[in-house]
Amino acid sequence: MIEAHLHAAMQAVHGPLNWLPKADGQIHRYYVPGDRAGTRNGAYALYSDGIASGWFGSFKETGGTTWHTWSSRTPSTPFELESIRKRVEQARRQREAEQLHRQQLAAAKSMRLYALAVPAKASHPYLVNKGCGPHNLRQRDSTLLVPLYHECKLVNLQRICPDGTKRFMFGGRVAGAHSPMGKVEPGKLIYVCEGWATGATIHELTDAAVACAMNAGNLLAVGQQLRRIHPNSPLVIAGDDDRQTKGNPGRTSAERAAEQLGCGVVFPPWSGAEPLSLSDFNDLKNWQEGY
Repeated sequence: MIEAHLHAAMQAVHGPLNWLPKADGQIHRYYVPGDRAGTRNGAYALYSDGIASGWFGSFKETGGTTWHTWSSRTPSTPFELESIRKRVEQARRQREAEQLHRQQLAAAKSMRLYALAVPAKASHPYLVNKGCGPHNLRQRDSTLLVPLYHECKLVNLQRICPDGTKRFMFGGRVAGAHSPMGKVEPGKLIYVCEGWATGATIHELTDAAVACAMNAGNLLAVGQQLRRIHPNSPLVIAGDDDRQTKGNPGRTSAERAAEQLGCGVVFPPWSGAEPLSLSDFNDLKNWQEGY
């Protein structure tokens, strides 16, 4: 039963799934365990004709998207091999077209919401808690709107609620997108960091331009884009130091991005007295100031 075989392959990646895929050659969306409730970031297709084969993965962007393939056996003739290749290529084009459509809808909605919103209030609970000014944020009711740009165009918003809950626009682009702060000038440093509050802290302490990549896996893509757009402005990766997280993804990703970009990297200058729960420049500043 080919459905059971693809199901096993999907569970090996995602964990338990309480449904079976359909072998109808169509693209189906599904909920990926661990994602926010109500989302359907996953997609798969299963083909029963010829060599039974399929693919699956997630549209959720964390600096890149990984798609997995499965087939019932290895192609034994050039014809079978070419058939599988064409099927994989067609699926890739379908996924890219769907993803682009979702990103375009999210970008249009982001531009509309950001234009209608008002400048963020410094008294917003999230800003007070983080000890940061509002900078480029706007506000709609009690929700802060963080603008994300790609190739100098607004493509997405990160919405921050008063309790600190964060959500991107559905389908919006994250990979390679960033939230800028400060003015970029030739010969002057641009810091590339993860979260917006970390970027605001760095900008307030240094008056330098900052690009907030939103997550560790996006640091490299943002750095590469900035280098194309601002070739005369040196980059510095300002990484998080996730000392209590296995593998320290913040430090590991920052060091990897800096190595591939050939640029500098800095981390919060711990004295040794700070709690290990602190991980970024905003955490350190607030702890030093008694927040």
